[in-house]
Amino acid sequence: MTRADGKVAATVVVVGQGYVGLPVAMRAVDVGFSVVGFDVSESKVDGLRAGRTHIDDVTDADVAAALSTGRYLPTSSRHDMNGFDIAVITVPTPLREGAPDLSYIEDACRLLAGAMTFECTVILESTTYPGTTEEIVAPLLESLSGLVAGRDFHLGFSPERIDPGNPTWDFRRTPKVVSGVDPASLKVIQAFYEQLVDTTVSVASPREAEFTKLLENTFRHVNIALVNELAIHAQLLGIDIWEVIRAASTKPFGFMPFHPGPGVGGHCLPIDPSYLSWKIQQDSGVGSRFIEIANDVNRQMPAYVVHRVMLGLNERGKPTKSARILVLGVAYKKNSNDARETPATGVIRELAKLGATLRVHDPHVQAFELRDLVELVPLSVEEVQAADAVVLLTDHDDVDYSVVTANADYIFDTRHRLSGENVESL
Repeated sequence: MTRADGKVAATVVVVGQGYVGLPVAMRAVDVGFSVVGFDVSESKVDGLRAGRTHIDDVTDADVAAALSTGRYLPTSSRHDMNGFDIAVITVPTPLREGAPDLSYIEDACRLLAGAMTFECTVILESTTYPGTTEEIVAPLLESLSGLVAGRDFHLGFSPERIDPGNPTWDFRRTPKVVSGVDPASLKVIQAFYEQLVDTTVSVASPREAEFTKLLENTFRHVNIALVNELAIHAQLLGIDIWEVIRAASTKPFGFMPFHPGPGVGGHCLPIDPSYLSWKIQQDSGVGSRFIEIANDVNRQMPAYVVHRVMLGLNERGKPTKSARILVLGVAYKKNSNDARETPATGVIRELAKLGATLRVHDPHVQAFELRDLVELVPLSVEEVQAADAVVLLTDHDDVDYSVVTANADYIFDTRHRLSGENVESL
């Protein structure tokens, strides 16, 4: 790949070395770029320099291989960014009191502005509301660098589509949506990603690309909320919602199966649809009713799980206040160590308030924010037998569920993973 001035675009800066940025950095090194992996976390950078990963989709061997090329530099020094050809911003975009917090994006722009040169390229990947690239990023970079987007440097948006733990649709195989603030920017950005992924899909402008990401996650969020609400109704009617979903899934057109669970988690579903709702509210004064309803339904699922566990214990003559409960899985999704915004937090907090003694087994999550409320334990026959209830929240594949079903008195399964007379499903 070459720039307009004929120079080889050799240096890529990836701002943020987390679930999104680290896979981008590894892939860019793999295809031949020199990559500066910037992160403000010194401990994260130290781990990467030592060849240690901190996410599921990148192994220690991947990091070691990247380091061995001499073309991967994990760093927390802004000076290592100087003279970059391409910069990819992959920083968090949390919600603060219901409003988007773009401070990490703004900080990234301030860091990059001092390292920008003529005809460099800046790409935003962080999920955000439509208009951010052109209304926030461009003016900030221009004011701090003295360069003009679309004239002196290329600028665009390409939404991340990382699905932690997905063995089929990894970074390379997942189609990449790309955009630019002008045709020249789009051309350079698309040419860059064509080296990293198998398929790129261009759209008219960054606003369409930003909206694309929000549509994808809102689609999932709303449909999960629908099936969660139907699961509650089905239980009241004495109907097996899982059997209903199985039967409906045989329809070869007009239906896509979604499954109920204890709530939604990760950085995307609990947050991204609210970005869209917030933007609509700001621009039109009218919020999105679908998103607001979906938020309400999915937020109340942890409390519903606790309610069902209470009922199950009561039926067995065991009050929740003195119950010993073993929780299986606290990651927000199976086969992942990602516990961001996990619904397990709400379930555990509510059970603890009711006086239950809580133990947690999760072979993937080593650090959990509620360590003061739970004890992390290995799975054993003794642990299962000692529990008044086993609550399956995350159905990791590498758990010996035969130990659970053979020794548990009562199991509440939110994922429909287990079967038996001692199992009750959501």
